Amino acid sequence: MSKVSRETASQGGDFGIVLDRSEELDDYTVDFVTFRENVDHTPLLKGLPDDRCQCPHWGYVFKGQLTFHFADHDEVYEEGDAYYTPPGHVPVRTAPGTEALQFSPTREVRPTSEAIMKNFRAMQEASG
Repeated sequence: MSKVSRETASQGGDFGIVLDRSEELDDYTVDFVTFRENVDHTPLLKGLPDDRCQCPHWGYVFKGQLTFHFADHDEVYEEGDAYYTPPGHVPVRTAPGTEALQFSPTREVRPTSEAIMKNFRAMQEASG
């Protein structure tokens, strides 16, 4: 059986406001994420269908709080919550210090990850 920990994950990186450590296990990506600041993903998801994440995620919040915006409502996940987030969401608020573990189908999360990195780099370049 495959396994990974935050310490052994070989993908992702330290992006200043977010520490992201991930690994692919079979057809799923396991993602350990720490938000050092509040992050609104709205500008990071530009270019995806409806400018929203189209990947489902299953996760657990170890510390802090995550808020996901859907077309018709918001979902708030707090410390101790296990969650399922269907496609069509935008993470709009993350409490500083939030730590979460997330599982996503690799094939479906790849376009989202690529859009986030592309938009993140463009934002960095624009700010100098």
